[in-house]
Amino acid sequence: MASRVPFSVYLITDRHLVPPGHTLLSAIEAALRGGVCAVQLREKDLTAGDLLPLAMEMRALTRDYQARLLINDRVDVALACGADGVHLGERSLPADIVRQILGPRPLIGVSTHSLQGALAAAARSADFMTYGPVFATPSKLAYGPPKGLAALKAVCGRVPLPVYALGGIQSAHQESIRAAGAAGVALISAILAAPDPQAAARGFNLSSHQSSIE
Repeated sequence: MASRVPFSVYLITDRHLVPPGHTLLSAIEAALRGGVCAVQLREKDLTAGDLLPLAMEMRALTRDYQARLLINDRVDVALACGADGVHLGERSLPADIVRQILGPRPLIGVSTHSLQGALAAAARSADFMTYGPVFATPSKLAYGPPKGLAALKAVCGRVPLPVYALGGIQSAHQESIRAAGAAGVALISAILAAPDPQAAARGFNLSSHQSSIE
């Protein structure tokens, strides 16, 4: 499984959070220069018609850095732009159905918020999952209070897939997240909203990057 999901940091986009002086694309490129090698394009307020041109630009950018690009929920956009896979939410098509559409090669990630949800994702042909919110974060208030490291450890111990801790992630959390058994972290603001996304990315453990990018 490690060969299919070789990244430790999974950067999720939100163009509304980029710092002054950056566009979404320039902030993502800075993060890629800092070593990030997996990006989920998650701009849920865009229509498919508006998302596709952005996805095409993001595909060209991530390809330049040998990074993987996944599209949130939109299987059609992922196919149209040649993305490396999709990331599914709890209300998306089931991963096994998406697998039939995409075939065996593309990656399928699934968002989970409970042990039951994590076990269900593992049974439905997903390649990896995010789990959270592990720590407090305003963007995940709808999912209730933070799950905490003990719950993360329980999920990691039960599912046979790489688990990425999500929610309120900061670089200082990396050691405890690894100790809980997670494959890495999934995050938005700790990198994308930082004044210097490149420097912020370098603050995370990026040892699983395929190559050193300067």
